Amino acid sequence: MENIDILAIFAHPDDMELTVGGTLLKMKSLGYRTGALDVTGGEMGTRGTPEGRAEEADEAARILKLDLRENLGLADGHVFVDDESRTKLVRVLRRLKPKVILTHQHDDPHPDHNHIAQLVRESARLASMRKYDEAFGLERTNVPIVAHSVFSRLLAPSFIVDVSEFLEQKMESIKAHRSQFYNPDSNEPETRLTGEGFLGELENRTRYFGSLIGTAAGEPFYVREALNVEDPIALLSQPMNLYS
Repeated sequence: MENIDILAIFAHPDDMELTVGGTLLKMKSLGYRTGALDVTGGEMGTRGTPEGRAEEADEAARILKLDLRENLGLADGHVFVDDESRTKLVRVLRRLKPKVILTHQHDDPHPDHNHIAQLVRESARLASMRKYDEAFGLERTNVPIVAHSVFSRLLAPSFIVDVSEFLEQKMESIKAHRSQFYNPDSNEPETRLTGEGFLGELENRTRYFGSLIGTAAGEPFYVREALNVEDPIALLSQPMNLYS
């Protein structure tokens, strides 16, 4: 069975781990089928090779206990919202039928990230239209809800997922991308991500969002649609930080 309950769609092989790795681990622990779709191979990255990064992505997927990880094969640094890209993504969505998609937020300063946020929204809608790409033979699917990982400090999250139990595994999955982060023995050029303090900053950020809901660690999301809440008491009675 290929169907996936929750699918993370991000630009480069380490983006998913940096932003929503804890959420995917939590969803897996709750019995959901989890997957990741890397849109590019990260071939324009300052460090590493596409082949090496693919191996690192496989190791990170094992740590995250993903049911599936695939690569859409678009060109790094050249991701656009064109019909060819939309069709490729629609075919994946129709095959995997995710109920929820996690992806980048709009207005991310990285062009690929920003374009993917729009590409995902358009493709999610097109996947539900029977006559779009009808000749390929895949049945339409229901429109999945799209949750954007919050990157900007100016955007208030719609909700925050408590990932306290999974923070250590999240950080392990990030470190699986050895070519991209701090390595004192590396002779490759330095970037912000390779600085010794970067992963500590990322962990502190996760702990900050956790503090907003009264937990040790959290991952923030924004949704544009109104949410249909079955049980508002169950939702609103969760422990939270009332002084944020």
